[in-house]
Amino acid sequence: MEPFSLPEPGFPAEKSSPVPQKKLHVLVGVTGSVAALKLPLLITELLKIPGLEVKVVTTERAKHFYNAQEIPVTLYSDEDEWQLWKGRSDPVLHIELRRWADLMLVAPLDANTLAKLANGICDNLLTCVIRAWDLSKPLLFCPAMNTGMWEHPITAQQVEQLKGFGYTEIPCVVKKLVCGDEGQ
Repeated sequence: MEPFSLPEPGFPAEKSSPVPQKKLHVLVGVTGSVAALKLPLLITELLKIPGLEVKVVTTERAKHFYNAQEIPVTLYSDEDEWQLWKGRSDPVLHIELRRWADLMLVAPLDANTLAKLANGICDNLLTCVIRAWDLSKPLLFCPAMNTGMWEHPITAQQVEQLKGFGYTEIPCVVKKLVCGDEGQ
């Protein structure tokens, strides 16, 4: 795990200034939806954007769907939270990640984590980061679940709850799902 340093204050760079501009820090959260298969592609595409620095927080269930060796950025999971903190003055990883990030993207957001977030449950590193999130910073979420789960009435309530917190939904798309169903 790499050491943390607090972001330095950004100063507006003039066009002739040789001082590089502060990078935008994007924290990607990934949950246990089969759509987590696309995490390597998502990270690759994000890294093509100049000026972005990316880190990933994964749930344990999400790890089933991708190969960590294919993720070219720092990847944090629950184990890291507990290894970092040993005593009272040590940094707390979910707070350090919250401070580091300028923007958070949760993609995919599975039904289980959606329910946890809507109800304030924070029982893993990712949900703790989100529970501690600075609401003045953008948090985008991309729901991804089977159509039957998506169409359950509680899902709409939970999505609305997250939007009520000020988070931004990136809507589902209609397509053929991995299970063979077609829908959102």
